[in-house]
Amino acid sequence: MKISKIVEILKAEALTCKDKLSDEVISACAADMMSDVLAFVKDQAVLVTGLCNPQVIRTAEMMDIRCVLLVRGKRPDATILDLAEAKGIVVLCSPHRMYVACGLLYKAGLCGGEDCV
Repeated sequence: MKISKIVEILKAEALTCKDKLSDEVISACAADMMSDVLAFVKDQAVLVTGLCNPQVIRTAEMMDIRCVLLVRGKRPDATILDLAEAKGIVVLCSPHRMYVACGLLYKAGLCGGEDCV
């Protein structure tokens, strides 16, 4: 799924790397604990989280996660945005809660973890 489609589905705002909205993601991971994200082995994913700190971007970089979706209208500070921009990671902000965001993405065909073939 193109990141631009995620923006459309979730009424999200792209905060970084707007030139990468045509990039594809193949799966999704939702977590607020970055140790759970590290256990998620899929690359080219979108990370759905309510955690809003630089560690999210560092974890995304380590796991080849292309897009971080902050839920519940969370707004990252300049430190997080600058780091994401430098690492080439798209940061999106959506007003939806995590459960709803995940449901909408799943309904639209984005798989998660072992569901991906």
